[in-house]
Formats: sequence, C-alpha cells, structure tokens
Amino acid sequence: MPAEAILPIDDLETIGSPKLWTITVAALMVLLAVDFVLTRRPHEVRMREAVGWSVFYLMLPLLFGVYVWGVFGSGVAVEFLTGYVVEKSLSVDNLFVFMLLLSAFAVPSVLAQRVLLYGIIGALVLRAIFIALGAAVLRSGTWAFLLFGGILIVTAWKILKDALRGQEHKVDISSMRSIRLLRRFMPVTDDYHGSHLVVRENGRRALTPLALAIVAVFATDIVFAVDSVPAVYGVTEDPFLVFATNAFALLGLRALYFVLLGVLTKLRHLNHGLSVILAFIGTKLVLHWAHGVWTWVPEIPTPISLGVIVVVLITVTITSVHANRRDAKPSAPPA
Repeated sequence: MPAEAILPIDDLETIGSPKLWTITVAALMVLLAVDFVLTRRPHEVRMREAVGWSVFYLMLPLLFGVYVWGVFGSGVAVEFLTGYVVEKSLSVDNLFVFMLLLSAFAVPSVLAQRVLLYGIIGALVLRAIFIALGAAVLRSGTWAFLLFGGILIVTAWKILKDALRGQEHKVDISSMRSIRLLRRFMPVTDDYHGSHLVVRENGRRALTPLALAIVAVFATDIVFAVDSVPAVYGVTEDPFLVFATNAFALLGLRALYFVLLGVLTKLRHLNHGLSVILAFIGTKLVLHWAHGVWTWVPEIPTPISLGVIVVVLITVTITSVHANRRDAKPSAPPA
C-alpha cells in the first residue's frame, strides 16, 4: 500500500484498509489462541518464561512500527509509537490492580495467568467498543476533543490528589456490584476447582472463586477503558492506530505481570507520573480543539508529546528507586 493511501472514514483519516484490519484482527486472534493453549494446563510461570514472552511481545509493536514507518511515513509511525508508550504506561497501573484482585481472591499462582488472559480478552473487547464510540463522537464535531480533554484532566487531578494523600489502590470485593449480583443468583464454591469456572456441587451448578475473580477483573477493565481510549485519541485520531496501540499494549500484559510482580509495589511514584501524562494529553486535546476555533492557538506536535511522556516515565522511575533506597537505609541510632 503506498504511503499516500490513507483512507478517509467520514472525515476521519485512517491507514486501516479492510485488508490491514483483517490481517491485524486475524493475527490478534492467533496470538490469543496461543496464549489460551499455553494457559490450558495450569502451571507456575518461571521468570525465564515470563521474560521470553515479554521480549516477544515487545518486539511485535517495534516491528509493526517499522512497517508503518516504511509504508505510511514517519509521522504515522511516531503517532503509533507515542500511543503505544501511553497505553503501556497505563497498562502497568492496570497490572497493579490485577495484582490486588488476585491477592484478594486468593487465586493460586498456577491459575493466575488464566485469570489475566481472560482479563486481557475482556479489556480488548471493551477497548474495541470504546474506540468505535470515540470515533463516532469525533465524527460529530471538534467539540469531542474538548470533551476527551476534560475527561483526562479531571481523571489526572483525581489520580494526583489520591497520590499526594498517600492513598494506595484498594480492592473491596464485597462492594463490587457485579460480584454481589453473581452471588445472589448462583452459589459459589469455597474452593478452587482447577481452571473450571462452573462445577456441579450438591446436585446444582455453582460458580468457582475463579469465575468471580475473572468477573472482578473484567469490571475493572471498564474503568481503565474510559481513561485509556481518550488518552490515545489525544495522540492520534486514526481509529486503527488507537486499536493497534491498545492491542499491542494489552497482549504482553500476562507475561509482563510475572516479570514485574516484585517491582510493581516499588513504583511508588507511578501514579504521580500517570497524572502528569493524562493532564498533558488532556491539555493537548483542549489546545487542538481551540486551534480549530482560533487558529492562533498553538498545538503540541506528536514528537514533543512522545518526548514529554518518556521523560516523565523515566523521572518517576528514578524518583521511586531513590525513595526506596532512602527508606531502606537504617536510621542512625540516637546519641
């Protein structure tokens, strides 16, 4: 496909031809099927296995970025790479919540990857729905950029306020409506039964705790989709690129979870950084809307956005490491 073959879809430009959409979705289904086969037999994930799959899923978006660069030009490739970095940083926060849910439901380590896989599939479905809704909103007028920008700025303020107060992620299973609804209509077994979601107990069907854990993960996916989709639309208006960045960021989450399992709790300043990133992208969207109304209003180029996001992520990582080392030092005994 030539570089200039960018298809307009109701005033939205996209590189997503029917052929490219078909290949992308088919490849996604194959990768999910492979993941499903790998998790069919429960087993504890070794670090070597997790690192190998993490590297594999990191190479996929890089190779796709090279393809986009060669076919559609550097501008589109930078948009894809920036969107991917945004999604990957947000997905790390998603992983932290997954970790809390797995702990709250006391999910055996051999079943953790199956729960994560179902969570990733649910997240992909929800992101696809939100991406389609976002594209429809963008086609309705430039006011959508103001709406998305406002959502991100409000979310950034909430995250920053909680981070400054020292409030960590909390999971209260008893308060989740989806869990209470399931318990009302179906009994739940006390113990896990391998990878089974439904078993027959005392002559009637009953859910296993594994089913409840998967539903809880799916419920949290809805909250993250509300933030992540507008964030990527702040980088690119191409629905295909938005979907591709979400898909590539989510695919490697299962393996990345086991790599970062001991590191997630040490990224104490991650939420500070995510609030800055979301506020920055929200401001970028508001400026984009304002530029359409008043042409003298400046816009933030995508390469600058990528640079700001990378700098923020590096900064919060360094400050987190420094804070952890400072707290690890034994205090001097009183004289």
